[in-house]
Amino acid sequence: MNLSLSTYLSPIPLIAILRGIQSRECVDIARTIYDAGFRCIEIPLNSPDAIASIALLVEHLPKDCLIGAGTVMTPDQVTAVHQTGGRLIVMPHADTSVIRAAKALNMLCTPGVATLTEAFAALHAGADALKLFPSESVPPSVLKAWHSVLPASTICLPVGGVKPDGMQVYVDAGAQGFGLGSNLYKAGWNAEQVRANADAYVVAWRAFSGG
Repeated sequence: MNLSLSTYLSPIPLIAILRGIQSRECVDIARTIYDAGFRCIEIPLNSPDAIASIALLVEHLPKDCLIGAGTVMTPDQVTAVHQTGGRLIVMPHADTSVIRAAKALNMLCTPGVATLTEAFAALHAGADALKLFPSESVPPSVLKAWHSVLPASTICLPVGGVKPDGMQVYVDAGAQGFGLGSNLYKAGWNAEQVRANADAYVVAWRAFSGG
């Protein structure tokens, strides 16, 4: 079965990044985010027991939620995530060997890029979307210029530092969604805090998108 990132982004085009989360709390936090409307959740591999946490989310969250890993650095890590049932690979860089490893396993892959050269190399290797990371390196004016030369179907997702009131300017420049890290979740935050943050993003998105 061929996966489509657009399918998971269509309800709310926001990817939750749960960096530093513990396995004992990951299901409750992830369910809270899912209930807020998110359908894409990643656990960075530099989190405690990340592989175990990903496996728990795959087991306990609804099947319409895309689960995977962030900060994936090697093809071997791609394989480890795939073995848990995770199907999303997110990277801080554009290592084409990692992208190709993910696509060989029919996984969705969103590599990090900060230049057009990286963007085109990532797309050529099979990337499903481009993670603009850090978002400050690709401000809205630059993203707008990128879209004049990128394939029309390219999904661009700013990641890092984007707050609810900062989304619209990126969307106006051509962003199709966002990856949300420490403004959504920080290690130690409880489900109530995370739900409030998630709701703020969803409300902001719906306010200017009409969704």
